[in-house]
Amino acid sequence: MTSASGGAGMVDWDLAVATATRLARSGPEVSRGEARAVVSELRRHALEAEEHVRAFTRMGSSSLLTLDATPVLVVDRPGWIRANVAGFRTIVRPLVEKLQSRRSDSPGAAALGALGEKATGVEVGAVLAFLSGKVLGQYETFAPAEFPGALPAAPDTPAGILDTPRRALPPLTPGRLLLVAPNIVQVERELDVHPHDFRLWVCLHEETHRTQFTAVPWLRDHIQSEVQSFLAQTDIDPAAMLDRARDLLAGRGEERRGTLLEAVQSPQQRETLNRLTAVMSLLEGHADVVMDGVGPAVVPSVAEIREKFQRRRAGGAGRLDLVIRRLLGMDAKLRQYQDGAVFVRGVVDRVGMDGFNRVWTSPNTLPTREEIHNPGAWVARVAP
Repeated sequence: MTSASGGAGMVDWDLAVATATRLARSGPEVSRGEARAVVSELRRHALEAEEHVRAFTRMGSSSLLTLDATPVLVVDRPGWIRANVAGFRTIVRPLVEKLQSRRSDSPGAAALGALGEKATGVEVGAVLAFLSGKVLGQYETFAPAEFPGALPAAPDTPAGILDTPRRALPPLTPGRLLLVAPNIVQVERELDVHPHDFRLWVCLHEETHRTQFTAVPWLRDHIQSEVQSFLAQTDIDPAAMLDRARDLLAGRGEERRGTLLEAVQSPQQRETLNRLTAVMSLLEGHADVVMDGVGPAVVPSVAEIREKFQRRRAGGAGRLDLVIRRLLGMDAKLRQYQDGAVFVRGVVDRVGMDGFNRVWTSPNTLPTREEIHNPGAWVARVAP
């Protein structure tokens, strides 16, 4: 059976995109000149940030290699939605095929499957609509070679950049940096911070992620292998998976205190998830340390930005917003920033930046989940 979007079943991805695009909130109001200035400045900051990040982290040496391998795209909210759906389809394909083969012989599977795909497509779209207004930037690790609907971030882009559909870009190599222009503008206005400083500060964080993956060739394949391993261990009927997710959203059962991911994982997946949590904490914490380490030299108001942004992270949301964040695991994301930053600073304080960079040697030198909370243990094991 094939979904309406042309792929294996379980999710109608076209419906997910349509739903998310329809439900996503409009971005901040900007004039034509402001829109062009935002796009142009974000692109300049991304280039500038690359040099600062490489100098501070001592990772990699060739800017041209990074630019050729991983483009920078300034996107609007619909563009971010399309990009993430393309990435989701790529990474979950093995799981979809597994679940599809399991139900292919069931009576009425085709009809029930089509209904399930559409229901799940609407649910995925609703989640993406919520997230599309929150994300400032993202290094797209699992992007396919072709990405329909990306936003060309050229200085002559029309003023509609901040929330209109765009023409397709030509095929790109996997891995690219997305900067979500309307969200950056919205947050800088909400925080009442200097736009130039805030945009560069955001680019420093996201550029660190791009540097991590371009300077460490094995990192992308390692994370993809761990994710595929996690998905391969999934042993649950698709209908039961959706039921458990809906129970969580409704606050029923023992899962009410967990996240959507925890609601559908099996006990066998916890070890894999622990490793993924550790590496994601490392990557996010490293990016936070870099943006603050570089910041004082190039972002004059970095202290004010950090203070206001931390307050926003900690609780500047309504009750419904906080509930949704918890269900989606965004609280866990916040802990990853905090725990990872403590780990990176703890290691750098002990053995310096060069000693810390031994973390990028191989998968065996990545910190465990326990070591994330105990930098000294990692140093004793890897960089005594």
